[in-house]
Amino acid sequence: MRGRKDSQTQFFYSIDVEARIRPDHPLRVLKRKIDSILAGMDALFSQAYSEHGRPSVPPERLLKAMLLMALYSIRSERQLCERMDMDLLFRWFLDMSPEDSAFDATAFTHNRPRLDRLGITAAFFDAVVKQAQQAGLCSDDHFSVDGTMIESLASLKSFRPKDQQDDDQDANGFQPRNPDVDFHGQKRSNETHSSRTDSEAKLYRKGPGKPSQLAHLGHILNENRHGLILEIAVTEANGTTEREAALDMLDRYLSKHGRGPKTVGADAGYDSGEFLLALEQRLIEPHIAMTSKEPADLTTARGDRKEKIAARQRIKDRQQNAGYSISQRVRKRIEECFGWLKSIAVWGGVAGADDGSCDSIWSSPRRPTTSCE
Repeated sequence: MRGRKDSQTQFFYSIDVEARIRPDHPLRVLKRKIDSILAGMDALFSQAYSEHGRPSVPPERLLKAMLLMALYSIRSERQLCERMDMDLLFRWFLDMSPEDSAFDATAFTHNRPRLDRLGITAAFFDAVVKQAQQAGLCSDDHFSVDGTMIESLASLKSFRPKDQQDDDQDANGFQPRNPDVDFHGQKRSNETHSSRTDSEAKLYRKGPGKPSQLAHLGHILNENRHGLILEIAVTEANGTTEREAALDMLDRYLSKHGRGPKTVGADAGYDSGEFLLALEQRLIEPHIAMTSKEPADLTTARGDRKEKIAARQRIKDRQQNAGYSISQRVRKRIEECFGWLKSIAVWGGVAGADDGSCDSIWSSPRRPTTSCE
């Protein structure tokens, strides 16, 4: 018999959301693991919020919502809230009843700084890493480290002399929103200039022949078995911060877990005798790609440079080992992390963030000194 639509509107519905989610759905296992982590963070959540006033959106729900945003590659927080309003799967994962209204996207803007400042985001990240370690998904011995340039949202027009006063308004007091700026032929540097809209962004060039851009640097420490991210950091863009951030992430990992890796692989940007010695002092064997520059002659070098030259010579000798070759091949998995962050996560976190920041993507255990984390 032909079925026909019922145009009569019903006033009451009985919906079993649990029955609508298929038993083998991947989110079921994930939800159990995430809920167990969040239950252990209850005391930390209580410290972050006052006992008085209007109830906020549960922080557990905000963290799980950001996880859904990453899993389903949702491009903005507003699209995420729209999806929550009509998707029973999302409501089930976030422990929302069918009649509950979806919260506004500005809830992320208001609560994200609080979660980051009190270490809640970092604690959630560390708990996920700990579960991966307990499940045998992480290598305990072989890590990789790398950095990437994060283009600032500031325009090059905003990069002006530090002592220059705003002189864009005319005699009638009109100030154009996007004034014309002619900086061709001028010598501009981070020592004399700064951005008016992002004071922490630095003028940075990725390499010879590349354009200079206002940027920050993001850093990742991952393990080599599955390429899982273990530590992250964001710093200002300069020539030495990659090596400094790498040591900082290794020290943080050691303080949290009581042990460090046996080897660390990296590209030629980390080929510095001082950095190699710092790794060896931490009982870590460097598997660093070398630049085209050969180690200097130890017999003619100054006394204060001999240790650094010897460290580079040990790297050159290590290039014949199978372990070095494996580290150099596997370390490229870290580029997959950067590729996902820049193609999916950053567009969701930056283009979709209502406050114009990158907090939803680069939330770091150590609060970075930049506005884009």
